[in-house]
Amino acid sequence: MGNREIFDQVSDMEKQIGELYEQLGDLKGKLSDLLEENHRLAVENHNLRHHLEDHTEAISEKTATKGSGSSKGSHPGEGYDNLARLYEEGFHICNLEFGSPRRNEDCIFCLDFFDKTK
Repeated sequence: MGNREIFDQVSDMEKQIGELYEQLGDLKGKLSDLLEENHRLAVENHNLRHHLEDHTEAISEKTATKGSGSSKGSHPGEGYDNLARLYEEGFHICNLEFGSPRRNEDCIFCLDFFDKTK
């Protein structure tokens, strides 16, 4: 094997190592994005569970203090107001993606729901 062939093989290996290094950097960036999203979703999940617990406790206290004399559990429009609040907080209220976060954009299905209720 000549010196030129050895030099060519080393050059090819060097090029392959550079490509692998570039792929490794891309994978590292994707992994970083996934870890950030996972952390964001874990925090959001924790906050939603906390909010749900608070809301459930408030409803149970409200129901306990009302007694058995009331004929209806809530005043008209309370459900609509809760859905509107959820939508404003950045969550879908449509039946396609209910409860999933919106990406700072309006959803035509959610907006259609508001049109139907008016």
